[in-house]
Amino acid sequence: MTQSNFKALVLSSEINLGKIARHFGMNQKFKWEDLLLLDEQSLKGLLREPDGKMVYIFHFGAMVFVNFEHHQMMDVISYIKQIEKSVNVTNPFEFSDDYRLEITLDEDPAINNDTMITAESHEGQGEIIATVLAKSVALEKIEADIDILLDDIEEVVQFLEQGKLNVSDDKLAKMSAKILGYKFNTISYIRLLDKPDITWVNESASQLFVELSTLFELDDRYKNIRHKSETLMDITEVFSGLTHARRGNRLEWAVIILIAIEILLSLYTMFFQK
Repeated sequence: MTQSNFKALVLSSEINLGKIARHFGMNQKFKWEDLLLLDEQSLKGLLREPDGKMVYIFHFGAMVFVNFEHHQMMDVISYIKQIEKSVNVTNPFEFSDDYRLEITLDEDPAINNDTMITAESHEGQGEIIATVLAKSVALEKIEADIDILLDDIEEVVQFLEQGKLNVSDDKLAKMSAKILGYKFNTISYIRLLDKPDITWVNESASQLFVELSTLFELDDRYKNIRHKSETLMDITEVFSGLTHARRGNRLEWAVIILIAIEILLSLYTMFFQK
């Protein structure tokens, strides 16, 4: 039996794959949907024992380590940090997930929550597992961030229930930008709706991607994020409308007061300055 252990981390909001690739002597150009693979040969200068180890790096900030010990992952993360400054080395394991691939003839093939058992290795197997795991852990971070934003919105709603509306235009604009950012990240950055290139030419890889995506509930979680984002946008639009209405009322009162002052001045001029 052979076993491969995958561990996915979210280390940034975006990683420049081209910059890292050039550092490792690769001159290829990366498209938005591509990933960067650091194989045993690339890892020789970083690890004493690189055999059987790989690192998949994704442009949306996730990295998937295969057969790494904790200290080895930290060595690679620290090294990548020197190339890509946006990489988080302070708390790199805040959002993480694990998966294991077992290739054996002694057990029936199965795909479970934390383990995949198969009788033989197929082309693209590791890439598919790494891709789904990376998307899942990146989604986990977005889910956590959007829940924080929901808590912020809840505080504003509580103020509104008390008849108070102390939300500035700047705060509303920032909230709206964050919400739109989450929707953009889930669709464009993580490209949840796209399949890896290998799935278009390899039927077994395509089937595995579908099964793992269903197992990790990528589509359902994306829909949940989209629903929360739309709800948040609806709430911010209500706040924005109320804020503009309040500003309009203040402007109307200001105009009325100015007109009243002008009338009083005119009356004063007419009766007291003759």
